[in-house]
Amino acid sequence: MTATLNAPPTVLRLHAQTAADLMAPNPISLRAEATITEAMSLFAEKGIAAAPVIDAGGRPIGVISRSDLFIHQVEESRRQRPDYYYNPDAEAPARPAGPPAGSHATTVADLMTPAVFAVAPDAHVSRVVGDMVGLRVHRLFVVDSDGVLVGVITAMDVLKRLQA
Repeated sequence: MTATLNAPPTVLRLHAQTAADLMAPNPISLRAEATITEAMSLFAEKGIAAAPVIDAGGRPIGVISRSDLFIHQVEESRRQRPDYYYNPDAEAPARPAGPPAGSHATTVADLMTPAVFAVAPDAHVSRVVGDMVGLRVHRLFVVDSDGVLVGVITAMDVLKRLQA
């Protein structure tokens, strides 16, 4: 086995100049009125961890992640714990099939993080990386001059453009 701890450091360069060079165009997004069930289905089908939430004009108003959905499900299940959960002598009733109550009525707008961190397509990569590190976020939205969502940049998008 070859040890790499003593190897000289490799200088990596980011092969991109602007946010447009890094972004994934036309990102998958959700409308604020989408249900939690729709969001869960979308995340599972597309294999994504988060999505921007947009208004009717296509402008980002927040972001929703798998973590947001998970926390909601945990909180919902805690609210719905029946007596037998707390009393071992109580008899457990038959569980109804289907998703927990409330998951159909709760919307993405109810759970999303209402913060929008965005850059313009022509923003320099140093700003993009600086914003991601400084804001401690895994993704930035790219918006046009009208504020309409045109792309998203994830930390993985940045890493993919690093080369020796």
